[in-house]
Amino acid sequence: MDSEDELVVLTDISSPSLDAFKDLLREDGGGEAPEITEGHQNPELREDEPLALLADVALAPSCGRSVSCSCPEVSGVTGNLHSIQLQLQFFLSRVDNLQDSLVSGNSHLDREALAAAVSSLLYTCQPYFNHLESTGRSTVSLCAHKPSEFCSKLLSFSQQLCDRLEQLLLTYASYDLISLDESEPNSISHFCIGQVQLGQMKVTTFRYCKPTPYLSRVDTGVYKRMRWNVQRFQEDHRRGEDMPLKETYFLCYEDILNTHADPDSENEDASNDNVVRMWSIGQWVQVKPERTTDDIYDWILCEVPEASYRRLLFLGRNEPSSCTATDYLQQLLLTCHAD
Repeated sequence: MDSEDELVVLTDISSPSLDAFKDLLREDGGGEAPEITEGHQNPELREDEPLALLADVALAPSCGRSVSCSCPEVSGVTGNLHSIQLQLQFFLSRVDNLQDSLVSGNSHLDREALAAAVSSLLYTCQPYFNHLESTGRSTVSLCAHKPSEFCSKLLSFSQQLCDRLEQLLLTYASYDLISLDESEPNSISHFCIGQVQLGQMKVTTFRYCKPTPYLSRVDTGVYKRMRWNVQRFQEDHRRGEDMPLKETYFLCYEDILNTHADPDSENEDASNDNVVRMWSIGQWVQVKPERTTDDIYDWILCEVPEASYRRLLFLGRNEPSSCTATDYLQQLLLTCHAD
């Protein structure tokens, strides 16, 4: 399984003025910007509020990597729901612009430039995802002092942006501008949708654009839809310091034979009734090479690590949303950690 390196965005971007923000929305949305009143008329929105999340990033890394943003203006955006919603509208307008440019064929950009713009957008959205998830989920965040409706609203923003980005990637893949095949080195098979600190655990969430085989070279019958990289910190008494322990969890489905189906049924859907699609959350359990091995050649000679899928929580026939699945994973982690 590929490791996900953490990148730190070190930016020094001043907050754009209110008029500049309107121009950005008008330029990307292709229409009139939403009406925004000045700060003295609307105390919830001031002209000097930090909007650094709206800044574009020129160079984008692999879209599957997580990004931790250390920009104080980004991490300082806390309680202004209206401001956060404006940022969501900006990102959604960028998605619409990229989608329309491709479908209409009126873009002045070539195919490679359009694909690069999508990668850049994914990268730019990650600090915003981090803020939504960390504020909406963290047990020690400022959200603990906010109404539950506030936290739910932030997570709904995260879900909206995730769904729209996923649809954008599927559209670009249908035009052969990008690849969703995980085995290809430059593919965009998945993208990061946030990071949150839960006590001594740091959880980074990834969304696969489409169901992807659990192992790239072995047919296990299991298909993954989401991945969570979990880093726990455990005290090493010998060294006198906290040592990180990395774990990986997945949202997967598998088609299971329905032994209760009537084999003599003449119903047109009889073949579908013979198979039941079941969703679950499980853990990556390293098989090859063994995690405890000290022989470096075991890792060098292993092109693709192999693992089994340890099912921890069965979710039934219906696929949960990315937000709901992360809720389940969070409850699972906190319960196991408490035990």
